[in-house]
Amino acid sequence: MPRQISYRWRLRELMAARGMFTVGEVMPHLAERGITLSSSQVHRLVSGTPERLSLPVLAALCDILGCTPTDLITTSAQNLPARRAAGEEAPINLAARRPTRVRLTPEG
Repeated sequence: MPRQISYRWRLRELMAARGMFTVGEVMPHLAERGITLSSSQVHRLVSGTPERLSLPVLAALCDILGCTPTDLITTSAQNLPARRAAGEEAPINLAARRPTRVRLTPEG
């Protein structure tokens, strides 16, 4: 059965919990750990959800915030309903195919 995987990026939450509210507060901490990113790159990390993230940046963020990667990224998975194969017959809904009865009323 296919599964759908999703994740939630919690960098902004963890920053706020530690009293950091701006990109400028994070950049010096990253630089101390040898990570040089532009302010726009850090802004995208803080305000959005990254599709790709290097392990050194992830490790630096975890060190700065005193957390683990599982604190920073929460994941969830759920089963998807099975899809019908091509050519497979769907169950027939007889109620949709049954004609409606005609009512005749006298003209008056």
